[in-house]
Amino acid sequence: MTTQKKLFIKTYGCQMNVYDSERMAEALGSEGYIETTKPDDADMILLNTCHIREKAAEKVYSELGRLKSFKASNPNLKIGVAGCVAQAEGAEIMRRQPAVDLVVGPQSYHRLPDMEAKTRKGKKILDTDFPEEDKFEKLKSRPKGRRAPAGFLTVQEGCDKFCAFCVVPYTRGAEVSRPVQRIIDEARDLVERGVREITLLGQNVNAYHGMGSDGSDYTLAKLIWDLDKVDGLERIRFTTSHPNDMTDELIEAHGSCSKLMPYLHLPVQSGSDKILKRMNRSHTSDSYLKLIERIRRARPDILMSGDFIVGFPEETEEDFQATLDLIEEVNYGYAYSFKYSPRPGTPAAERQQVEIAQANDRLQRLQSLVTHQQKAIQESMVGSTVKVLFEKPGRELGQMMGKSEYLHAVHVADAQIAVGEIAEVKIVEARTNSLAGVFV
Repeated sequence: MTTQKKLFIKTYGCQMNVYDSERMAEALGSEGYIETTKPDDADMILLNTCHIREKAAEKVYSELGRLKSFKASNPNLKIGVAGCVAQAEGAEIMRRQPAVDLVVGPQSYHRLPDMEAKTRKGKKILDTDFPEEDKFEKLKSRPKGRRAPAGFLTVQEGCDKFCAFCVVPYTRGAEVSRPVQRIIDEARDLVERGVREITLLGQNVNAYHGMGSDGSDYTLAKLIWDLDKVDGLERIRFTTSHPNDMTDELIEAHGSCSKLMPYLHLPVQSGSDKILKRMNRSHTSDSYLKLIERIRRARPDILMSGDFIVGFPEETEEDFQATLDLIEEVNYGYAYSFKYSPRPGTPAAERQQVEIAQANDRLQRLQSLVTHQQKAIQESMVGSTVKVLFEKPGRELGQMMGKSEYLHAVHVADAQIAVGEIAEVKIVEARTNSLAGVFV
């Protein structure tokens, strides 16, 4: 009988890392680990890292510095670093932080049980390979416990776009798509355990090109239509997309597939054609805006979200104003904005940088505009009726919280409803980051 041990996982970054952390916990669960929320209670601590921004990597090193004290009081504690920082800086992590026992990249974590066994014998493990085998095939079947009503499902990894600012092609590798049947099987498994909404994940998810059971090549749109047939699955979302892979059939799916939610995250990064070219984005502001028009013709009520980088090397005030103009025209419900952070090994890191004070000012101005748009859209929802998937109790007694079709957080007071149910809710108030409603 396997001895029960405690595992603490801290996850940084994107939804794909959240999904990967779940699979890591499941892999180590077969070795007797159960998850704990307290690092000082753990037999193993895993940091699942993100390398998109400079501060994210430094946070990891700071966290490792703090964890040394836990190891001093518990010499048997094992500390591991996973994810994209592990992939990019594996040997450096081992050098800078001797307390680390294992480092594993995002394509190798299916090997965690073997790695963990070796660390128990006193070995240090570094695995940042891009193995030929499919990690998802090698991972054990997922445990059958109940799940939250909204879940993630990775369908595609890696990226071939090589944007000048991005490390993903170097840390996650080339684009790889999972076979259709394995995705459908995992989706059905999730539904059996209580999941009613699935978000399909990929670094460039709309470039999905998996193989069907008949050997045919599948697009993301075709995959969505197969998932549409899964009984008990009520909602489908996907993220993150690239404008160049937003095909006609995928746009059409937004207009005709009732399970595909009216929300789309479609990063543009800049409104300046000069900067877009320097970023190697392969689209223009005009082609992006025309794409938005086509999407909205297919689904008029769709809520758009985007990503923006300010202070990209050589960005002028005129370039930045072009970004503000694009934001004004699109009218985003959500947006994620960042000050450019040079990543070692990427082309943009070698170019002339924008002054920090200037980049900070632009970030504040952009965020102010996006916040204004977000607030206006939320206020426009007052009086409308939305369908809410209830996910958990709220902070107040009797309150329940869930997400609308548009991904807005919605709170209902005195809610006599179970987690996992979907109900119509009339919006009565727009709050800072959520909506309040009553049952219809």
